[in-house]
Amino acid sequence: MEERRRHILDLLDTEKRVTVRQLAEIFSVSSVTVRADLEALAQMGALVRSHGGAVKPLSPAPDLPISLKERLRQNEKALIGKTAAAMIRDGETVIFDSGTTTAAVAKLIPTLRLNSLTVITNALNIALELSNLPNVRIIMLGGMVRGAALSMVGPHAEQALSNLNADRVFLGVDGIDPEVGLSTPDVLEAQLGSLMIRVSREVIVVADSSKFMHRSLSVIAKLDSIHKIVTDEGIRANMVHALESAGVEVIIAR
Repeated sequence: MEERRRHILDLLDTEKRVTVRQLAEIFSVSSVTVRADLEALAQMGALVRSHGGAVKPLSPAPDLPISLKERLRQNEKALIGKTAAAMIRDGETVIFDSGTTTAAVAKLIPTLRLNSLTVITNALNIALELSNLPNVRIIMLGGMVRGAALSMVGPHAEQALSNLNADRVFLGVDGIDPEVGLSTPDVLEAQLGSLMIRVSREVIVVADSSKFMHRSLSVIAKLDSIHKIVTDEGIRANMVHALESAGVEVIIAR
């Protein structure tokens, strides 16, 4: 069931609208089953029900739980994670923002054979992932827990981060739009992300191609605040041009 619903969201990313009849034929299930899937996804905010089917939400992008996000675009995130992790150097201090794509980067750290690395993060899952590595020192930002993202946000997290500096930050986002910039559904998450950018020498956004031309509620930063974006081959040529015009290096993970 979860796999089928993940594929429904993948179809919406490319087609923008799906019908009950179309999905019933694709998955060889009944219309009743498809309607149940669409209702469940609509309750999460992942889609909007329409007559005879569903459409992709226009704006803002929904704040999906991490348990659902980690099942989406797994292959793309794995490639992005491998490419981005290769940018980490021995002895650095690196910030990992919360998110499933940043987590894909963090998972590759054990393969890098680093002597030492300091990781600053507000992501509970990333801290847990790296907690057993003897060569990694973890600085966990405290604050209020966002259950949907397994992250810490708020004034306490911002105060702790304001006294730190990092070589680079790997930033996760929910929307990337040339006019708006980087965005996320949560106001406090956006404020912390903006601070992560300010305390880092290099800003690297890791995002699969479904995030482009989407706007979410809270703006993190404009495009000219970032240095690199690591994404997949699904990014469109006009978006690459817009990013490069803003001074952003676009890296395609393969």
